[in-house]
Amino acid sequence: MPNQHHTRQHTDAIVQKKATAPKLSGLRYIPRWVGGVCCYIAFGLGGLLSSLTILPLLRFWPGEKTVRVARAQKAVSWMFKAFVAMLSFAGVIAVSTKNIEALQQTKGKVVIANHPTLVDVVVLISLMPNAGCIVKQSLWRNPFIRGVLASAGYIPNRGADWLLHDCQQVLRTDTNLIIFPEGTRTLTGNLVNPFARGAANIALRTQTDILPVVLRTDVAGLTKQQSWYQIPRQTINMSVEIGTSMSYLLYDAKRGNEAKMARQLTRDLQQFYLDTLKQPIKSH
Repeated sequence: MPNQHHTRQHTDAIVQKKATAPKLSGLRYIPRWVGGVCCYIAFGLGGLLSSLTILPLLRFWPGEKTVRVARAQKAVSWMFKAFVAMLSFAGVIAVSTKNIEALQQTKGKVVIANHPTLVDVVVLISLMPNAGCIVKQSLWRNPFIRGVLASAGYIPNRGADWLLHDCQQVLRTDTNLIIFPEGTRTLTGNLVNPFARGAANIALRTQTDILPVVLRTDVAGLTKQQSWYQIPRQTINMSVEIGTSMSYLLYDAKRGNEAKMARQLTRDLQQFYLDTLKQPIKSH
């Protein structure tokens, strides 16, 4: 325990002391751009190859369905961890964590996060061995990642009733469900985009607690306004901060119908992120 505490303090110190990276220009930017693009190419090819090799093997290996899916989720987490390591080596992003044990030990919760960059979901899944997410249906037609999505039990974004049923089934297996209430990446200049009610509705209707995760970045990069190949000229320092779990019962017990409670929970979640992101990172 003392070693873990020391490590956590050391990690927090890194988050505090990291200075904004210099902005590369001219010839100095070329290695960064080449390295970043190669990371995405490796990610795509890795997804395709794993869909044809290791993931089918894990999926059809003897065992109950929940066990097979859990194996695939762990494999995807390790693959995403490798991708984040490649991005870090290329200087695209540097990830620091705070209270990460709370995230890694979480089971069967709705994990929400703000959405500043293109790689947020990859970073979160790389830190969680038991994570699922809702994926837009167009990605299920992508041959590079279709096998990954199916093997790991990810949820296609289809009709509301089917979606709720799928979410409930996933959460019952102790899998955490990652949701970005903003719906899309944060527009440059905003702390967060307006929150949609999807995360609140799912949490309340499946009677699941919410774990908020705050992603802080020091420079704008990999944003909604940029294409994937526009590799940032500055390294993006991202800190992953785990908040306190919120019980759905706090809203379930309130008077009013389910829609009213979902609206209130959504407002409270959005305000939590606005207030938190306005504050500097606390020192220890």
